[in-house]
Amino acid sequence: MTEKIFPEGAVLAVGGSGGVGQAVCLEFARAGSDVAVTYHKKKDAAESVAAKIRALGRKATVHQLTIGDADRVDAVVAEAAAAHRRLHTIVVGAGSFTTQVLISEMTREQWQTVVNQDLNGFYNLVRATLPRLKEWGGGSYVHLGSAGHLSWPHRDVMSVAPKAAIEALITGIAKEEGRHKIRANTVLLGVIEAGMFLELTRQGVFDAHWVDEVQKGLALKRWGKPEEIGHAAVFLASDRAAYVTGQRIAVAGGYGL
Repeated sequence: MTEKIFPEGAVLAVGGSGGVGQAVCLEFARAGSDVAVTYHKKKDAAESVAAKIRALGRKATVHQLTIGDADRVDAVVAEAAAAHRRLHTIVVGAGSFTTQVLISEMTREQWQTVVNQDLNGFYNLVRATLPRLKEWGGGSYVHLGSAGHLSWPHRDVMSVAPKAAIEALITGIAKEEGRHKIRANTVLLGVIEAGMFLELTRQGVFDAHWVDEVQKGLALKRWGKPEEIGHAAVFLASDRAAYVTGQRIAVAGGYGL
């Protein structure tokens, strides 16, 4: 029998249709949690991972979500809460597909887009979920951020900067809401063999020389696997981390050492 490590209810997996997000959803299901899977455009991917969750014996629902739209966020949180009665964890892994660009070359429109989608989107989620977590007697936020600011990655400002700002919000939630039994932590992602990394490699943005040099610089000399992010997220959301809040765990193979 699987050890019960979560309260009743489900995890709201924001960005659950992405390469890393799907793995995170499946690891929560394997650990005994129901899952509300959100997607922006990849409905088929969301439905596919939901089917896999159900095959593991857990309940899964699918919800279209644009996190930059505050009204839509409110509606989806209400839908997920009604479907699962309670949300014990909010995992936020959604983010813009960003262009690799120097800070000096970034346009105002590019900056405004990622700030609205990532940073303001995260605020929309907090605004919609925090009062409910208080009503339910507690819960957890797990932000899937970036290890990039541990050793600045060339041309990656549009991905790293908004996530660093979200880390500050996570710290604030941890400090202010711990009295309500609400915890908040961040998983710092290194280079993971999924999602945007694979797409940018396919497009040639990351060429063979870049890939080889970055990998050689990692202490573990390999890329991360998406399920390894899932393992960290599950731990931080579970009762096993009941005394862990306001922390950053880098799942990055020793990037930045």
